[in-house]
Amino acid sequence: MASVHHLPNGVRVVCDPIPGLETSALCVVAGRGARFEDPARNGWSHLLEHMVFKGAGDRSAMAIVEAIEAQGGQINAATGYERTSFQVRCLADGLALGAAVLADLVLSPKLDGQDLAREKQVVGQEIAEAADTPDDLVFEMAQTAAYGDQPLGRSILGTVQSIESADPTSLAHWRASLYDPAALVISAAGAVDEAQLLDLADRHFAKATGPDGPVTAADAVFVGGAAVETKPLEQANLVFLLPTVGVSSPDYFALRLFAEILGGGMASRLFQEAREKRGLAYAVDAYSETYADQGVLGVFAGCAAKDAAELAKVAAAQIAGLGESVTAAELARAKAQIKGAMFMMRESPLARAEQTAAQLLLFDRPLPPAEIAAGIEAVTLADLARLGADLCASRRAAVSVLGPRQAASAAKAFSETLFG
Repeated sequence: MASVHHLPNGVRVVCDPIPGLETSALCVVAGRGARFEDPARNGWSHLLEHMVFKGAGDRSAMAIVEAIEAQGGQINAATGYERTSFQVRCLADGLALGAAVLADLVLSPKLDGQDLAREKQVVGQEIAEAADTPDDLVFEMAQTAAYGDQPLGRSILGTVQSIESADPTSLAHWRASLYDPAALVISAAGAVDEAQLLDLADRHFAKATGPDGPVTAADAVFVGGAAVETKPLEQANLVFLLPTVGVSSPDYFALRLFAEILGGGMASRLFQEAREKRGLAYAVDAYSETYADQGVLGVFAGCAAKDAAELAKVAAAQIAGLGESVTAAELARAKAQIKGAMFMMRESPLARAEQTAAQLLLFDRPLPPAEIAAGIEAVTLADLARLGADLCASRRAAVSVLGPRQAASAAKAFSETLFG
């Protein structure tokens, strides 16, 4: 079981040894991300994640990666709406170096002006690449349709205009807010010694100070709507979103199971009905995306433009009817799939360290696997029926359609089928 410790400045440290491994994973996770940005700073969290790798502490950009790779390790980072994470995978004796490097990235980046000018160009290219990638763009369109001009409705990458306004001084102030010690978790899993980890955490993070004032994220409201963009593509790309519960809701596991039964695998309702029986799509799946306070049930599909409207009707019909028609066998299979995925993930030190950090940020404690498994097993057919009714009762959906003009009618077809 993972053990949790607190530094005097609010930084939390979680140690999760896994016997028999020769490698470890170390993560420094901030419980803040793009959801905490205002419109003027849209994309700054992601830009900052890029910038810290340009030089930190007494290491140059090259020295940062060379130091980790010279010991057989790997280093990476990721920015989300509610969390920003820096990760090192290393051999058992690489923990000290990993902690030193990650501490420099989070607490002592150089943020040089010339580096920033170049990195704005790099991020601008990343924004352009996402716009040119249909199965990235269609999700961005759906997110904006769901949340409008709220932080959850804006791209994590930001816009060329919003990142252009950042300068070293303003980015340094943003770093202090984003990586506030009160929102930091140091999480290690694998071949890790608890006493060594605590010593490293105290040495590198205990003197970190927080921002001048509180940093909060505004409540989000799912507004819904349609986003349709015509492009000369070979396929139509479709995303359907419905508002639902967040990760802290008692119905969280019911949502996970609902999505699994709807479109989580080859035995799912959507795969069987849309692909196997009707041949409407090669790719079709359902998923849940959950934030601290709310979430969405989503369906993604790629299909021929001529089949887009029919596929939208099939997706809506499956969502509308699933809650009342799930069989005991379907529910048991979905429970087995989710528990299997959970325990398989726990065999990866990096996934385990990341998951434990997220749990600490959300629930202020790691969740034992047995408790999670019990939560999954406790979901009943009545829970799925109630969740399905709630999904339809909202009468709000966000639909994005990207592709040939013929596919545009899919947006209206989905809403009319689901809501009448």
